[in-house]
Amino acid sequence: MSIRQLLHPVFVLLCGGILFGANAFATDAENAAAHRGKALHVDKCAACHAKKSGLGDGDVLYTRSDRLVKNSKQLDAMVARCNSEIRLDLFPEDEADLAQFLNKNFYKFKQAQK
Repeated sequence: MSIRQLLHPVFVLLCGGILFGANAFATDAENAAAHRGKALHVDKCAACHAKKSGLGDGDVLYTRSDRLVKNSKQLDAMVARCNSEIRLDLFPEDEADLAQFLNKNFYKFKQAQK
């Protein structure tokens, strides 16, 4: 048996471990972004949306049948527009975290591959 034949299974296991680890990291990063997005939502959005809804619960704006946002691109644009018009002072990464939180918890759009 050659050294090449001996190393092949090791190489396959090593590659699988790297891919699995990268996948776990991506999930952790996504969860961290959604967590930051939730904090931003509570701090910057919830009170205004509750007032706007007239029901004391702003979450209904995301789940109503006639909602304005129909896809992830529109969601990103709406978050950016709120940031700009209301002067929320969010950085671009904050906007992304907020949009990710909203999508994960309310919209559930497929995310475009970046």
